[in-house]
Amino acid sequence: MSTYTQSLQQLITQLSKLPGIGARSAERIAFHLLKENAEDAMLLADAIRDVKTRIRNCSICYNLTESDPCSICADADRDQGLVCIVEQPKDLLALEATGLYKGVYHVLLGRIAPLEGMEAGDLTIDALMNRLATGMVRLVSSSRSRSISCSDSSRRASSVCTRSTRWTPPFRSRPSLSCLSINQPGEWTP
Repeated sequence: MSTYTQSLQQLITQLSKLPGIGARSAERIAFHLLKENAEDAMLLADAIRDVKTRIRNCSICYNLTESDPCSICADADRDQGLVCIVEQPKDLLALEATGLYKGVYHVLLGRIAPLEGMEAGDLTIDALMNRLATGMVRLVSSSRSRSISCSDSSRRASSVCTRSTRWTPPFRSRPSLSCLSINQPGEWTP
């Protein structure tokens, strides 16, 4: 019985660790990469290396960025006193794609989910508290998610607001980011 070479097996093993990629899909991707010309395969390898070496979290909002601070925090046209709290960078990107929000963000990098081992200390709530302590933030809002654990994160985030900072809870009429899909910039569909 023939087996995969060591390097091919290693590639299949690593690909199967990706979310949504099982052993069969990993095998198909690996054989596809073998058929690609070397230059295209190396472009993929370089893109993965670049993502892991160049992208980091913004020191202010924790968005993903290649420069610190990120382009949103560095934008002088943005209302720095208006902060929208989101769970993940992808939620920020969904809101940005609408082109409607002109404030800045704070990315929690997760949600409080004790059953999944995520506690408040695992999020960027301390950094949010430090940000609020500067007195520069006037209004804080959060994007709404339908999960109970996200409501816990939102409640915890609201509890850190200072007296000079107003907290605007998410409105029931505001679409959940979990069901927000962007058609074109400036449009959203709940």
